[in-house]
Amino acid sequence: MRAADEEEYRQYVHVRLEMFRRTAYVLCRNWHLADDLVSITITKLYRHWHRIRQLDHVDAYVRGMLTNAWLDERRRPWHREDSTDQPPDRPHLDGAPPDQPSLLRLLGTLPPRQRAVVVSRFYCDLSVSQTAEALGISEGAVKSLASRGLAALRTVLIDHPTWQEAL
Repeated sequence: MRAADEEEYRQYVHVRLEMFRRTAYVLCRNWHLADDLVSITITKLYRHWHRIRQLDHVDAYVRGMLTNAWLDERRRPWHREDSTDQPPDRPHLDGAPPDQPSLLRLLGTLPPRQRAVVVSRFYCDLSVSQTAEALGISEGAVKSLASRGLAALRTVLIDHPTWQEAL
C-alpha cells in the first residue's frame, strides 16, 4: 500500500474505531468478542482499502463487513456450547446474566440475522437499501427480517412484563 493510502486508512480507522467497537458490542454483547470482530474487520479493510475507499458509502460497507464477521464467528463450532466452571444453582428465567443492560438482553432473544438487521436499521440508522447492501441480502429480506425481529421484541415485552419494568 502506498504511504498516502496508508495514512488515509489510518485516519479513517482512527476516527471510527469506537463507533465500530460499540456496533460490534451491540451485535455480540461481549466486549472481548467485539474487539476481536473489529480487529478482523479492520484487517480485511486494510487489505482491500484501495478498492473500498472508492465506494460511495464506505461506513455502510464496513458495518456490513463487521456484521458478516460476527455472523461468521457465530457459525464456528465453539459457539454451540456454553461452558462454565460450575453449573448454576438454578437457571436464569430470562436467559441472560443479571448484570447486562436489559435492552441488550432483549436483543439477545433474536436470531443472529434478525439481530443484525435490527441493529443495522435502528442502531446504525441505515436505510433499507443500505442495510441490504451492507449485509448482502435483498431489500425484501431486510424488510421481512426487521418486521419479524420487531414483532418478536414486542412479543417478548408483552409476554414478560418484567422486561418492561427493566427498560
